[in-house]
Amino acid sequence: MDKRVFFCKMAYLATTASIFLLDQVTKAWAVRKLRFGGDVVIIQDFFNLTYTENTGVAFSLFNNYGDSGRWALSAVAFLAAALVIYFFWRTHRSDDRILGALALFLAGILGNLVDRVRLGFVIDFIDFQFGTWHYPTFNIADIAICAGAGLFILDLLLNDERENKKYKKDECRK
Repeated sequence: MDKRVFFCKMAYLATTASIFLLDQVTKAWAVRKLRFGGDVVIIQDFFNLTYTENTGVAFSLFNNYGDSGRWALSAVAFLAAALVIYFFWRTHRSDDRILGALALFLAGILGNLVDRVRLGFVIDFIDFQFGTWHYPTFNIADIAICAGAGLFILDLLLNDERENKKYKKDECRK
């Protein structure tokens, strides 16, 4: 790997580190300000900051499995982080969307993994509702994972479109 490619990939990892730190700082703020101080209403009946502890995964799935669940979910997250790092280093430098998606995945996975290992749960605090509909509370790490998934899906769609155009051009040349 040449030096230019290495430094480019290190820039993605610096972004990962920045998002990870933002996630941890905002969670520390939520513990200090929201845990015993109550909710903060940003927009009435729409957007609140609310401290919650999630022992499960997305939408509190696999909640209440105790220490065995905590360590099983931690092991899965550790394996996911290792796979993301592996694919990150194997991805070609010109694949910016995939590199960006992997960097976002890694930041989110590590942010929630650190909470789960350190505390036994993940701190969530961003809360949206609309009338009686209430979206599950989430955090910056969850946003990073969703943004990474969005980039990954976008790349799949754009690559599929590119492949279709290439296929049509090749078909016309026959």
